[in-house]
Amino acid sequence: MKKLVSMIIFTAVLFLSGCGFLEDTQNTINYATETTEYLNELSTAAEEIQTLMNQGNTADLDGKLTEIEGTIQEFNSIEVPALAEGIHDDITAQNEKLLETIDQVQSNGEIALEELKNTEIVQTIESITSFMDQIEQLGFE
Repeated sequence: MKKLVSMIIFTAVLFLSGCGFLEDTQNTINYATETTEYLNELSTAAEEIQTLMNQGNTADLDGKLTEIEGTIQEFNSIEVPALAEGIHDDITAQNEKLLETIDQVQSNGEIALEELKNTEIVQTIESITSFMDQIEQLGFE
């Protein structure tokens, strides 16, 4: 009887630990997917910003920068699995740099186009999107 109870307990512990592993794996894959989508959005935004700057379209540019701010804040608040904490910290550090740059060029609710041209906003976005390879490894792609 004791052997039967021990066997049932052992099986239950083994099963429960396996469920945790599957959950961690799924969380990591979900994080990798969300982060890939975020990095793709930033990459597209960098291209749009460059085009709007070249056109001198400050109204649309201001809207795009505000949109990026919201996207960054949303990304910074997602749940991060333990396996991805280092990468997430690196991305959020670059995100903070990008937010500071956006705040600098949006003085008094108006965008300073000349100041924006002198910033490294596109390069900062490109440095954030350079994390794509690391994220793809998390997603086991």
